[in-house]
Amino acid sequence: MQPHATTPAPTRLRTSDTEREQVAEILRAAMAEGRLDLAEGEERLATTYAAKFRDELTGLTVDLPGGGRHALARTPGARAATRRSLHRHGSFILIAAGVLTGLWLLSGADFFWPIIPLAFLVVGLFKHARYGRWSPEYSFGHWARH
Repeated sequence: MQPHATTPAPTRLRTSDTEREQVAEILRAAMAEGRLDLAEGEERLATTYAAKFRDELTGLTVDLPGGGRHALARTPGARAATRRSLHRHGSFILIAAGVLTGLWLLSGADFFWPIIPLAFLVVGLFKHARYGRWSPEYSFGHWARH
């Protein structure tokens, strides 16, 4: 009997259209920011759309600050999405404040105990406003994930 022949795992992973579009958006934002001139930006975009493997995409944004993600975060679409997200977050806190205050009034307690959970919710809102969008790297214990 022969042992099972195993095929070696592929060392290169193929890229998807979504990944190519993400890199293209980063490159367009870097061009709009002035970090890439038109010729270099078009060359990198052509390379992006011609890429078949993920490792071909990584070199296209490595020389941009933050891998180009900072420029992408400053685009009008990203800023509008952040504003909408902050608006939803603030609305949730206001609703939670109303419910907790109502429960406090019904309980008849002397100490305004809703201040404790509301303080944590407001701190979360400030962090959300500071960092723009929520990401696991901004949460508590992010050092354990790396």
